Amino acid sequence: MHLPLSLTSSALVLGLMFGCAQPVSTSTETTTSNPTVEETNSPSQLSSGTDVIETSSIEELPLAIFTEDSVAIRGTDPVAYFTENRYVPGSADFTYEWADATWQFASAENRDVFALNPDQYAPQYGGFCAWAVAEGYTAPVDPNAWEIVDGKLYLNYDARIQRRWQRDIPGNIARANENWPEVINQ
Repeated sequence: MHLPLSLTSSALVLGLMFGCAQPVSTSTETTTSNPTVEETNSPSQLSSGTDVIETSSIEELPLAIFTEDSVAIRGTDPVAYFTENRYVPGSADFTYEWADATWQFASAENRDVFALNPDQYAPQYGGFCAWAVAEGYTAPVDPNAWEIVDGKLYLNYDARIQRRWQRDIPGNIARANENWPEVINQ
């Protein structure tokens, strides 16, 4: 499924304009996030070459992956979020093809770890913005706006949207999990 950028952008703008804030959660879930999320991220940093790639997953749902020029999650090393607790850019020197997308890694070791169990390290919702999926649409992500919750990686559009998502992480995950099958079939 390929969504034209104009449709994705329109949905993103509407979602950002009309998104409602959630009450602060009192959940005791263990979360890890990047403590240095930049406040200067903006939609102007987005590339116009955004692709959506669908393939089959173990759960028999199509798996849509956020890519740009067939490269998953803006070339970010997904394993580094877990092993280094930070955003690390990947390299074209260390790649792995999975789910019809090219995943980049900072090292051969991280590539090999991912290859053994991609589902463990790949971000939820194919690397699309977790808050957007909770709201019923897809949006691109800033790899600096991330969080690990219960051993799963979630990415967000930018730091501002991530803060909105963090207001009710359990509720947003539940809504996104419910919305995901419909969102990827739109």
